[in-house]
Formats: sequence, structure tokens, C-alpha cells
Amino acid sequence: MSKQPEITNPRRKIWGLTPNVFFLGVVSFLTDISSEMIFTLVPLFLANVLGCGTMIIGLVGGISESADALLRIFSGWVSDRIKKRKILAVIGYSISTIAKPFMYLASTWGVVLGVRFGDRVGKGFRTSSRDALIADSSPALERGKSFGFHRMMDTSGAVVGLIISAIVIFFMQGRGLELGLDTYRQLVLIGIAPAAIAVFVLIRFVREHRVSQSAGPSYRPSFNLFQMVRTFDTRFKIFLVIMALFTLGNSSDFFVVLRAQNMDLSVFQIVLMLITFNATYAAISLPAGRLSDRLGRRRVIALGWGIYAGIYLGFALTSEVWQIWLLFAGYGIYYGLVDGVARAFVADLVPGEKRGTAYGLYHGVVGLVLLPASLIAGWLWATYSPAAPFFFGAGLAALAVAGLMIFIKE
Repeated sequence: MSKQPEITNPRRKIWGLTPNVFFLGVVSFLTDISSEMIFTLVPLFLANVLGCGTMIIGLVGGISESADALLRIFSGWVSDRIKKRKILAVIGYSISTIAKPFMYLASTWGVVLGVRFGDRVGKGFRTSSRDALIADSSPALERGKSFGFHRMMDTSGAVVGLIISAIVIFFMQGRGLELGLDTYRQLVLIGIAPAAIAVFVLIRFVREHRVSQSAGPSYRPSFNLFQMVRTFDTRFKIFLVIMALFTLGNSSDFFVVLRAQNMDLSVFQIVLMLITFNATYAAISLPAGRLSDRLGRRRVIALGWGIYAGIYLGFALTSEVWQIWLLFAGYGIYYGLVDGVARAFVADLVPGEKRGTAYGLYHGVVGLVLLPASLIAGWLWATYSPAAPFFFGAGLAALAVAGLMIFIKE
């Protein structure tokens, strides 16, 4: 594990966390309230309102998740180059906030794709620099806790957003099996406000943090992907390869939502299940981060991927509604164990002045692989059965666990 200088921040801690970590958590909380209300039901909007098939849904989901991949790499590189993180985060959150209202006007899948692309461009600008800012603002021995808190806040926002969505859906269309246009537009209108408040909190309360410099020659990155990768040690490069393998079977979560509807659940029931998923995710994230501070990141990630393989097998084989409820809860356990801990692991594997670039490469690899992953999932669903994408994902997750335990040492 790379040795990093301890953070010495004179500002008073909030809930045992540095102010930057706390307020970045608040920003993600507010942003996710908005995003869950506007974007989580996009697969149902495409299928129920616009009448799109699974190949189109897979295309929209894959491009949406992959569109920001190169931008994440670029923004991470820029944050290392200029040694500033906050300004890129502000730009990113602002772009996403401006894009969201246009979902109210969406009437074709092309418009949906365009709006999602705009939202993801914003995410591309902000994610790598924000994660680097969290790492820069965290003591090395509390990094897992900091990322766990951030994922907890992010996902708690998702819970709140989905609860509001469930209330709106219940009063506007009851327990109807399909999502209605008027219902969806109402969700968009309500979801705009918390996104705007999040940008204000970021500008007002989050401070730029000095980028740490390790001993040795000054790091002067150039925007050359091959040169970027060569500057990192072998463990980080192997981790990127294993992440790519896992992600190839981890298609857009659009297909998890469609699997629930494939079991004849109503939109209201699906939203309740998503609340269950996010509540579990939020509850697990902080304890998982703390556990990784004590036991090591690799073991926690391997445990999460193992659970993921079992959950995906469950989605493939399920035949009862009550099983879907348990699977959504288990899916939240996987996310809670892995999402924040993997980000903390990246910070462990690289020196401080390279964190922006490292997070850019990490998020970029995941984003780029999500496009073929979602297209493969859509093809498997349409060609074979709704269970096929989940068998495929479970198999690749098992291979990723083996690769992580064999090839990477902490």
C-alpha cells in the first residue's frame, strides 16, 4: 500500500469527518434525490411510454453510462495538471443540473439519449476530481470511512428520491403496471430543485485542497492514455483489467429494473423495491468502508463481488415475487460493500499527485466497458431469455473474484 502524507486540516471536523468530505456527501445526497426521481425510471419510460425494445433500451443505457468515460479520464488528468479539484466538480454538477429539465420535453428515445448524454457529460467532469478531492481531504487511515460516508449519503439521497417518487406515482396512477407520461413529467419537475441546491452547497461550503506531492521528481502529466497507464505501478494496472472483466458482465441497472417488470410487478412495487435496494446500500456503505480500513480493501471487494455473482444467479433463476424483494436487498449489499471501498483502494494504489488521473482511468475503464456490456445484455435478453444476461454477469463476476485474489496483493 502506497504511503501517503497524513492530512493536517485545521478546520473542525463534522461527525468525525473533514468538512470537505461532509459537504461533498451533502452535495451527493441532494444530487441523488434529483437523479433518482428523473433517471431511475428511464427504462420504464422508454418501454412503457415510448414503446422501445430491449436493444434500444440497452443502447441508451450503455451510451449513457459510457458517454462520460473519456471525460472522466480528461477531467482527472486536468485536476492533476492544474492541481485543483473543486472547479471541475462545480462545472460537472452544473452541467447535469442544466440538462435535467429537458427530460420533461422528451418524446423520442433519441431525445432521452441526448439528455442522458448531457447529464453524463456533467458526471464525467465531476466524478474523478470529486473522488480525488475526497481522498486528498481524508487521513490515510480513515479513507475507507470517508468514501463509505460519501456513498452512504449518495445512496440515502436515492432513498429519499425514490420515496418521493413512490408517493407521486401512488397518487397519480395508483398501482398501474406501466409508467404514465404525466406521472413521469411530474417527477421531473419536482426533481429539478434539489439538483440546483446541491450546486449552491458545493460552491459555498466545499474548499479547494492542496494536492499532495510525493518525494521524487515533480509529476507533469501529459494527456496520452498509454503514457498515463505506464506511469502507474503493476497492481493498479492489474486492478483496472480485473475491473474491466467484472464490468463486462455488469450491464446497466436498466436490466435489473426490466427484470422486475418482467415478473409482472407494478411501477409502484418496482419503486418500493428500489427503495429497499438503496436503503440496504446506504446502510452497508459506511460499515464496509470502516471494515476495509481494518481488514484491507481487497477482501471486502472480493466479498462484494461474490455476493453479486449469487444475486445475479438469483435474478436469472427467480420465479416468485418475494424472491425479487430479497434479490434487490442483496443487490444493495453488493453495492455497499464494493462501491466506496473500490474508490478507496484506488487511492491506496497511487501517489497523491496522480489521484485525479487514476480516478479518471478507473471510472473511464468502467464507463467504456459498460457500453458493450449493456449491448451484450440487451442481445442476450432478446435472443435467448431475460435470464441470460444474469447468468453471463454471474460467471464474469466469479472470474473477477479469482483474478483479484490471485493477482493483487495488499
